[in-house]
Amino acid sequence: MNTAQPPQPTARALTGWSLAGLLLLLPTVVVAWIAVLATERGSRCLTYGEQCSSVPGGTLWACFWAAAALGLLALAWPRARWAPARAGAVALQWGVQLTLGALILSGA
Repeated sequence: MNTAQPPQPTARALTGWSLAGLLLLLPTVVVAWIAVLATERGSRCLTYGEQCSSVPGGTLWACFWAAAALGLLALAWPRARWAPARAGAVALQWGVQLTLGALILSGA
């Protein structure tokens, strides 16, 4: 019985994906907010405080800091040890970061 496991990403690839996520975190947030504020609903929220997002600000901050922490964890994790756990941290980092962008955009 052959139980072939999928190939694991290399340490260099994981470092690259983690670093790319960290470098794109702030631009993701800024571009998402610009897109939201460019809508009529977003400008009414900014100007009059009406029709603002129902997504709590604490949730957005939690996603932001979780993505940053997971990215830093993946960068600081020893390269040769626990590669699957490091790959999981990078996958979670990107998942949380994309969720953050989606939550911001959903407020439009």
